[in-house]
Amino acid sequence: MDDSPAPKLAELLRHPDDLDKIPALKMDFARKKGAVDGQLRNGLREQLELTQSGMNGLGDGQKTVQAIKEEMMKIDLLCSESQNMIKDFASINLVSQAHRNFGAVEAMRKNLETFNERLNVVEAMLSEDDEDKENMPNLLPCHYELTQLRNVRDDAMEQIKRADDSSLEATLEDYFKRLDDTIDWFDEHVGMLALNLINFVVNDNNGLVVRFAVVMEAEEKSDQRVLALQEALKDHKEMAVRFQSITDGAKKVRGYKEKFLEAIRISAESQFDQAREDFLEDPSQLEKSMKWYFNDLNAVKIGMTPLTPKKWRVSKMYADIYHKLMHDFLVGIVDDPDTSSAHTLEVIGFPEKYYKKMGKLGFRAEDLKPHVIDNREAELVRDFRQLIIKFLDEWIDRIFDQERRDFADRSLNGPEGGSNLDQDEYGYFRTKNLAPLWRMLREQVDTAVNSQRADVVEGVIDAMLLRLHDRQRSWQQMLETEAACFQDANETELEGFQALQDWLVATANDQIACIDDNEEENRPAYLTSFRQSFEPHVTPAYAERAATEVANLQGGYVDLSTWCMTRFAVLIFDVDFRTGMPDFFTPKWYTSTAMKQMVVTFEEYVNDYRAVLHHSLVDIFIEALADELLLRYLGAVRNKGAKFRRVDPFQDKLFNDISVAFDFFSNLPSPDVGSNIKQTWRVTESFLQLLTADKDGVADAFQDFKTKHWDLQLSWVEAVLRSRDDFERSMLNSVKARAAQIDVQRGGQETIMSRVK
Repeated sequence: MDDSPAPKLAELLRHPDDLDKIPALKMDFARKKGAVDGQLRNGLREQLELTQSGMNGLGDGQKTVQAIKEEMMKIDLLCSESQNMIKDFASINLVSQAHRNFGAVEAMRKNLETFNERLNVVEAMLSEDDEDKENMPNLLPCHYELTQLRNVRDDAMEQIKRADDSSLEATLEDYFKRLDDTIDWFDEHVGMLALNLINFVVNDNNGLVVRFAVVMEAEEKSDQRVLALQEALKDHKEMAVRFQSITDGAKKVRGYKEKFLEAIRISAESQFDQAREDFLEDPSQLEKSMKWYFNDLNAVKIGMTPLTPKKWRVSKMYADIYHKLMHDFLVGIVDDPDTSSAHTLEVIGFPEKYYKKMGKLGFRAEDLKPHVIDNREAELVRDFRQLIIKFLDEWIDRIFDQERRDFADRSLNGPEGGSNLDQDEYGYFRTKNLAPLWRMLREQVDTAVNSQRADVVEGVIDAMLLRLHDRQRSWQQMLETEAACFQDANETELEGFQALQDWLVATANDQIACIDDNEEENRPAYLTSFRQSFEPHVTPAYAERAATEVANLQGGYVDLSTWCMTRFAVLIFDVDFRTGMPDFFTPKWYTSTAMKQMVVTFEEYVNDYRAVLHHSLVDIFIEALADELLLRYLGAVRNKGAKFRRVDPFQDKLFNDISVAFDFFSNLPSPDVGSNIKQTWRVTESFLQLLTADKDGVADAFQDFKTKHWDLQLSWVEAVLRSRDDFERSMLNSVKARAAQIDVQRGGQETIMSRVK
């Protein structure tokens, strides 16, 4: 039969021609319906048969129960009638009880008379066993005889308690006092055996182990019998009282099996104590100090299991006790405030080895409860990782606090009487704490690597990368805050300015030292050495992700070093050129030599710092000076009084200023740098075109400017136009209209005009 679901009618009859299929569809559906009906009838029949069979079974069961009740009633009736069927039954029963009581009294008398003699024999056998503790040949006879003597005492004490005569009870207690001492003596032998049972197995002393197991099994059965009797007394007190006189054997639970289990625990605890001492002394010795643990369990599994009752499951019995002690031992180590992180690390890595070895011994991890360290690996790893990060943060904070103090005291005790900076082997200015910082980072990486856990190393490296990024931002913020103080400072407020410039140079040098690999001398930079220190100890996936973070960090060092040079250039204009810049494009400009003075000042700064500035930053410094000069020059159109009059020779003056700057750029040691700077300065051509274009051509000049420099600011263009003496509102309107019409493609990088507001 086709069990697939029937298609919807709308799917079968989509077209008029499908109406011809209706007879065939009806036959198909009728066939399927008939098949389904047949299956339902068969299922219903089977269900009815099962139900009927169950009802018949219940009926038969009720009949059987009723028949049993009737038979029990007949038996009870026969028991009652039988007493009346025997002539003189009461007299016979009384004589029988008297006979039994006489026999019990006679037996008790005999036991009491021979008690001390039998006890002497037991003590003699115990004395012999003291002389041969490796074999104890009298273990079973001693146990048997002591069991009998115990029963004699218990029976006698039970009988005397019924007599309600306290004086007789005290007399019997004195009489039986020696028995307790002998029992203690025997228990010492049993305890010694229990504590050293594994050693007897290892030494092939199988006979003694078997005899010990016989004693334990007999005591276990005795305790089970006593417990069962006590339970019966609770539930059927009246019936139990009637039969007290015929009960014999032990009357109390002696607990030898529990004492055996306790001995196992005590023996193992003593070995754990020694293992703890060894482990605390040397954390790397954890696995070695636990060798006895697995040897014991192996000896139990192989040697002791065949010698003990199967129902004991002695291998599991030992494993459960040992495992609980192992759990307490390891958890105690990690929770002990006096243990070190090295101990915690060893504990973290131990469960995997532990469960692997236990698996070889036949114990599954899921059967060993609780988990050996309560599944706290992740928590302990996190805590250890946070401990390293805590020390990391403390070190970084301490270093940065010292750097802030050094920066605040930057005008004191420096090289050549200047700022308090160091100089490396190349003579470059350097701060004092960069090398200690990276040394500390390597030490913390080594600490994480010693954990032999990739997750610890990865977490620590993540924290380090994050804090190195934060350090870049903190340094830039600290320098910027101090540099801002000199923006509007007067002549009397410039103390520390020269030292600030030195610190900007030293900071820039530090950033390059972090990333400048000296391949010729095989001296990797700090960042490269840092990456090489952790890469072998992390997962490939993390190494790939970390490579991206390291690349970002490397870019941050480049950016910060560039920012230092740029901020240095800005400071020069804020302090050295603050009086000259406001005169540009004003009437004073035509008679001044400000551009020449600036270029000379540039040369002096470059010459002064070339020897102490990393060679790769010299060109960046020059470019920063050139860019800042261009920005200030173009921005001077906003100076108060700036005006380009047609009657003034402003074009010649512009040409003169730019020529002075170009002469400086042309004489730079690096022709490529000079060429790049001059290419950037060609923006002055478009600037001049805005100033000189006819009123009708201003919009074309703007479009040409905008096409070359897509990020040209319209606000600056407006300022340029307003600086023209022939400015009209229509000129600005035409520029705005053209700006709305043209579609300038955004470039990949910003041009210098993005910074001219």
